[in-house]
Order: sequence, then C-alpha cells, then structure tokens
Amino acid sequence: MGKEFWLLCSALFLLTTAFASEYDHKYGAGDTVTLWVNKVGPYNNPQETYNYYSLPFCHPGKNAVHKWGGLGEVLGGNELIDSQIEIKFRKTVERGTICELELDAAKVKQFKDAIENTYWFEFFMDDLPLWGFVGEQNAQKSDDQKYLLYTHKNIILKFNNDQIIHVNLTQENPTPLTAGKSLELTYSVKWVETNVTFARRFDVYLDYPFFEHQIHWFSIFNSFMMVIFLTGLVSMILMRTLRNDYAKYAREDDDLESLERDVSEESGWKLVHGDVFRTPRSLVMLSALVGTGAQLATLVLLVILLAIIGMLYIGRGAIVTTFIVCYALTSFISGYVSGGLYSRNDGKHWIKSMVLTASLFPFMCFSIGFILNTVAIFYGSLAAIPFGTMVVVFIMWAFISFPLALLGTVVGRNWSGAPNNPCRVKTIPRPIPEKKWYLTPAVVSLMGGLLPFGSIFIEMYFVFTSFWNYKVYYVYGFMLLVFLILVIVTICVTIVGTYFLLNAENYHWQWTSFFSAASTAAYVYLYSIYYYYMKTKMSGFFQTSFYFGYTLMFCLGLGILCGAVGYLGSTMFVRRIYRNIKCD
Repeated sequence: MGKEFWLLCSALFLLTTAFASEYDHKYGAGDTVTLWVNKVGPYNNPQETYNYYSLPFCHPGKNAVHKWGGLGEVLGGNELIDSQIEIKFRKTVERGTICELELDAAKVKQFKDAIENTYWFEFFMDDLPLWGFVGEQNAQKSDDQKYLLYTHKNIILKFNNDQIIHVNLTQENPTPLTAGKSLELTYSVKWVETNVTFARRFDVYLDYPFFEHQIHWFSIFNSFMMVIFLTGLVSMILMRTLRNDYAKYAREDDDLESLERDVSEESGWKLVHGDVFRTPRSLVMLSALVGTGAQLATLVLLVILLAIIGMLYIGRGAIVTTFIVCYALTSFISGYVSGGLYSRNDGKHWIKSMVLTASLFPFMCFSIGFILNTVAIFYGSLAAIPFGTMVVVFIMWAFISFPLALLGTVVGRNWSGAPNNPCRVKTIPRPIPEKKWYLTPAVVSLMGGLLPFGSIFIEMYFVFTSFWNYKVYYVYGFMLLVFLILVIVTICVTIVGTYFLLNAENYHWQWTSFFSAASTAAYVYLYSIYYYYMKTKMSGFFQTSFYFGYTLMFCLGLGILCGAVGYLGSTMFVRRIYRNIKCD
C-alpha cells in the first residue's frame, strides 16, 4: 500500500511540474508549450460542437492527456486534449510533421461533409484560443478536386520576456481528398518578440469598434433620457393627482352640500381600501416567484460587478461558474423575501412555500436542460453535460442553495412577516365594476412590458450577438447601466399600471403588477425569433432547439426578475398611498 501511495504522489508531482509553466504563464527557454485541441463543428451553429477527434485526424492514442477545467468550462462544452505536437518556448520550427494521415473512403466522406458544412475548430495554447477552418471548397473543380483539406498549420507566437502574449494560426497547403492516398499533416512555429504587457494580451480578442460603436452609446443615452422622462412623469402626474385626492378626501370642514357632492363624485382607488390588501390568489406561487426574482436581481447585479472588477470574460466558463456559485450563495435572499411576503398575507402552508421557493427556478432550468441534454447526447455533441457535472450541480443546490433558502424563509417569517397593512381588509369582497377594455388586467399586463423592453432593446442585440456570433462580451459597465435603467423603468411603468387598475376599482393588483413587469420577457422572446431568422444563419434541429431552449431559459429568468421588481415597487406604492387616507 505504501509503495502505491508514493507512486501516486510521484505521478502527481510530475504532472504538476509538467503543467506548472502553463498555470503560472511563465516559461523558460526550451520549456514545453502545450497545444490543446478542443472542439469542432459547423461555423453557423455555435452550440453544435463535437470532440476534435470526432473527425479522423491523427489521434494521440490511449495516452492522450485531458485537461479538465472548472464547472463553467464543462457546461460550456469544452474538452481539451493534448495534441502532443512538439512546441518549445522560443524555439522556431521551420517544418515539423504532425502525422501521416491514411485516407479511406469513410474518412474522405467525413472530411467532405465537414468542409461542406463549414466546420471550424478551436485550439488553446497558454489559455489563449486559436481558430481555423478544416478545409475549403473549390466550386470550379470536379467532385474529386472540389473539397480541399488544410494540411499545414502555421503558428505564430508573440512573447514578452518569459510570457506568451499572443498566438495566431494560419492554415496553408489545401490538398484534395482522395481515398487510398496518404496526407502528411505538418506544422511550423515562429516566435516574435513584443512589448505588449501580459495584462493586455486579451485585448486582441475584443471587438472595440463593434461594442463601443456610437449607436451603443446613443442607446444608453436614449434609455437614460427615458428614465428621466418616465420618473418625472410618474412623479408629476401621480403625486399631483394623489395630492388633490388627499386634500379632497381629508376635508372635514366642508358644508353639507359640498360634502354630499364629494361623496357622490368619489370613486377610484379610495373606494377599494377595504379590499386592496386582500390576500392574492395562489399566494404560495406568488411568494416563490417574488422571492426568486429578488434573488435573481441581486445575483445579476453581483455577477456584473464581479465581471467589471475581475474581468471574468477572460477565463473559459468563468461567467457560468460565477453565476452558479453566486446563485447558491444568494439563495438566502429568495427565502427571506418569500417568507416575509407569505407571512404578511397570513399564509398557512409553510413547507410547501419553502420548498417551492428553493426549487422553482432551478427545476425550471433543469427541465429545459434535460431536454437539450437529451438532444446533445443523441447527436454525440460536447454540449451534452456529463453525469458527474450534473451530480456536482445537484450537490451545490441540495447542500448550499436549498438550506440557505430554508434559513431565509424562517428569518423572513420572523423578522419581516408581521402584518402591518394600513387598511383593514373587509369581510365581504367588493364587486369589481366593468370598465373599458384598456383598463382590464390582461391589457395592463400586456402593455406594461413595452417600455422596459424598449429600454434594453439595443443591449439585447449586443448580448445576443456576443453569445451566438463568436464575440467576447466585455462591456459590463454598459450592462450595469442598462440593468439599473431596466429596474427603474419597470418600477415606474408598473406603478402607473397599478394606479390605473386601482382607479378602475379593481383591487387584484398583485398578480397584475407581476405580469405587467414580467411581460418584458415575452417581448424579448419575440425579438429572439426575429434575431434567429434575420441575423443568424443557424440551421438544423440541434442548433434550433438549443437556441430557443437557452433563450427560453433566459427569458424565464428575466420575466421572474422583472415581475418581482415590479411587484415590490407596486407594493411600496400601494402601501404609501393608503397610509394617509382614513380607513374604516
């Protein structure tokens, strides 16, 4: 047993030594620089990726070394394998042989299909990505000469002292694919010194003209002006109207005639003071949604701030890992908000409320993910999530997220769960009179999402383009501003909708305020359909299902977030306006 232990320790030491230079990004002259092959797939379908050696390239064999990254890297569909191509730090290679590739009919067919579907591949060297296409088509040639495979890889590396700053890959020598022949796959390496610092080495991957285009700045300014206009409008119209209502409602020294006239004219939100704080329908679901939305709002703000501070876009899967970990750690917030809301409305089914709050959003995502994972497994794609990763995510939810949500529910129930409504709820519900069609909850809910969507419309284009069209999103300062604008616009619009609804003597404002804000996500999903058909060249069942599945997951989260923000804003507004009136 002791011998095996020391052998294992020695193996781990040698493995650590071999990768030490890559982990600290410092190399000595002649140190090995590993070229990791990652994935391959159709260029127009970003999520349809496969193992690089699913194509019949020369495989390193059973001794292939795999590099397993973090949780986010696995969920992102990355599987790095040592190419075993010999590259030494600052050592030029004029022409080296990768392998001799023996072609048969099956291999030729695979390569031809890949070239016809514009397959691209991704490599990594010192955590820097390299991209290239498998081959090219020559439409002017016959079928035997039409499909050409690139057989030479020219790698150019720029270095500054002992650190690699930039890597570039160009491909040469396109060769026709003919069964029964052999192709020599070759490579060359050239080292170039540069004075660019290590901290700036990722700048070459950032598309400054695209993300910092004038239209992007204009959209932020436009949304900001919308916020100023909307908040001013809400303050001016509503506060002025309410001030008049307060003044008329509070008069005690009027003569009999004017008092009778005021009573006969009295209508609107004041008449429903005995019903406005009535417990809403499906309280358990509403509490869970509002609690989850409050958690998601905090989570998005936290991840954006971490991305601004730590430049998370540099690491493979860093954003996804941060999102999952922060989601687990912020679960206390969902429990606290949900528990307080449920208790203030005199809820009785505590166990049901706690479990639903803790599991609602994770299991919505799990259901969509399960369907997409089934599709990915059927296609044999790297997008399929390994079982071990599922277990890790489940453990994080079961032992971190779930207990924190339960703890938050208990704390919220005891600290903020005391009913303190300004008006007493009457025993018999007041009948709701019929109003014009545009004052119905359905119309108010549907129209409520238009302005919030308008405030994030341009940013959605940049987010979608970065996720679906191979651009690195790095302008998280813009995203922070847009997120804050979205929150403010959502609150203002929901308050206006709630006031109109109460003036129509409809006291079912809770769900209406939630759906009025959540409808923003419906407009985003409609925009995603337009984006799919007009801005992308995606095709096939695999990519279509992943596009709309991921977008649905995103829109569900956005809808819950906006709905919770709208509901909480309306709650503060309703409590504020009824605090100063006489409730019998």
